[in-house]
Amino acid sequence: MAVARLFWVMAIAGALIWAAVIGTLIYATRERRRVQSEHAAGLLILWGGAIIPALLLGLLLGYALWLMPDIRPWSAPGEPAGLRIEVEGEQFWWRVRYHPADGPPVDAANEIRLPVGERVEFTLTSSDVIHSFWIPVLGGKMDMIPGRTNRLTLRAAKTGTYRGPCTEFCGTSHALMAFSVVVMEPDAFRDWLADEARPSPGAGAPGGELFIANGCPACHTVRGTEATGAVGPDLSHVGSRETLAAGIMPVDVEAIASFISKPDAIKPGAQMPAFGMLPEADIAAIAAYLEGLK
Repeated sequence: MAVARLFWVMAIAGALIWAAVIGTLIYATRERRRVQSEHAAGLLILWGGAIIPALLLGLLLGYALWLMPDIRPWSAPGEPAGLRIEVEGEQFWWRVRYHPADGPPVDAANEIRLPVGERVEFTLTSSDVIHSFWIPVLGGKMDMIPGRTNRLTLRAAKTGTYRGPCTEFCGTSHALMAFSVVVMEPDAFRDWLADEARPSPGAGAPGGELFIANGCPACHTVRGTEATGAVGPDLSHVGSRETLAAGIMPVDVEAIASFISKPDAIKPGAQMPAFGMLPEADIAAIAAYLEGLK
């Protein structure tokens, strides 16, 4: 809401200033020419070129700074530590780790869930090239720079599902690098986070043995199994996410099987190797297994 208010105030002020400038220009071109005294010309330059623009810019800047606590809701002195979410940009996906104040870290990927009405601190970095993190409905963007950690605080005002893009060109599949943002009621969020920390009920389902046997644990983690890889996204609850492959596909068996078979065709430049050489039945079984990790 604060971002929207700032936008409309700036837009209206800009329109008024534009109208005043154009009106003055029209008046100057149509008014009968007459000689202005040096004193009058000096006053016009002083007020029209210096004092009035400085006052207008000062007022707009002051209003923006007044809104800043809502746009960047930093913590007040003495406020207890809340949820911190660590997000690392990689070509072309998002590594996400939740740091609750009262529990161990919880890993996820390509989706962020937030409790409504609570301040959340994000720590943002990158492992390869510069990315940029942006949730348009919540606040401005922040760059993710290799070797540096930037901090951003946001507070969601209402529940819902939103979309966040990478806003810094980062390679071939830059346009295919997004994430879902799900804002939940605080109690529902805490229940979800507790479930996320545990293995999925489907971790031991059929198809898991094929996932293990074909080398997937070298890169991916599925809690409750021997898959503990950390190169690629954590797949412990991939079936419960809003999207697949960082915001570009639905989470269903067909889409998962397609990405397993030819990831580089779907997301050019993706680091995951293609497994299209596997029998179709094995690919379908692995896809069904992953879709069942709720």
